[in-house]
Amino acid sequence: MKTSFYQYNFKELTKILEENDLSVSGASLLFNWHYKQKNIEPCTHNLALATQEYLRENFNFELPIIIDVHESSDHTAKFLIQMSDGLKVETVLIPFQNKYTICLSTQVGCAMKCSFCFTGTQGLKRHLATHEIVGQFILADRWLKKQRPADHQLKNIVYMGQGEPLHNFDAVKTSIEIFLDQHGTSIGVQKITVSTAGYLPGLLRWNNEIPGVNIALSLHSSIEEKRNKLIPINQRYPLEEILKYLDLIPLKRKQYVIYEYLLIKNFNDSDFDAHATGELLKGKQAIINLIPFNPFPGTEYERPENIRVEAFQKILESYKLPALIRGTKGDDILAACGQLNTKI
Repeated sequence: MKTSFYQYNFKELTKILEENDLSVSGASLLFNWHYKQKNIEPCTHNLALATQEYLRENFNFELPIIIDVHESSDHTAKFLIQMSDGLKVETVLIPFQNKYTICLSTQVGCAMKCSFCFTGTQGLKRHLATHEIVGQFILADRWLKKQRPADHQLKNIVYMGQGEPLHNFDAVKTSIEIFLDQHGTSIGVQKITVSTAGYLPGLLRWNNEIPGVNIALSLHSSIEEKRNKLIPINQRYPLEEILKYLDLIPLKRKQYVIYEYLLIKNFNDSDFDAHATGELLKGKQAIINLIPFNPFPGTEYERPENIRVEAFQKILESYKLPALIRGTKGDDILAACGQLNTKI
């Protein structure tokens, strides 16, 4: 049975070629061809005939399929992407300053059951394989180049789509290694962010296995009872324990742990909540992203007024904490934070 070329990082591909008595220089050619140049047909240019034959017999270069695209009035694009087994995920391209960030999914559905997240209502169907994560990037990049050539710059990657990335650690790790590799897409470590609801088994592996890239914690409340309702795994992996391990992450001079705080009307948006969050995070090398709640079908939660969001921000800033209000993009096509969902 053939395996996907997009399943292997550069080191693994080099080892495969070496073990089969093929020129290891083929790994550089292949990464350049498929990742830097974004070609999807098999490489024949400057590649040894023996290597070409081996690839034909053992690898496939198939990608998932884009079966639908929704484009927002603000130029956000949401893709419905189908895997070879028929299961689907959503991937989002988010515009900013004539560039784009891609929001990747890592699972079909999610096991975390966060009450503020539309994906959480699906349950978990399965993890995505490395090639299915990488495939989202390649498909979106090729679509962008064809449909919006004037601003074709895909510069940032966030693992904030469907699924808990650290629950699918190995596939996420390998995909990051592929994106970082200088022979291919060569995305900088500061341009990749992995989000987690606080999945401790994955966090325990972080420092040794995914050094350098940014990590974002879905905080959403510093009050245990409220966080338990929003993020049920907080009962198993309490915030206090999560913060202890986040504090151990070595950060560069201009690097921060990102704390995502979803503001929900009359639930976690009070002055009391803001002061509790400020007390919790003061003195840390942190940035707080304030995200006004994005409604989805069937939710009990509501979006707060802008004046309340701004008041929350000012209180956090009084603790010398950088607090940024994240602009909502793509909510008219259910592509904003917490709105991704696929009918399976």
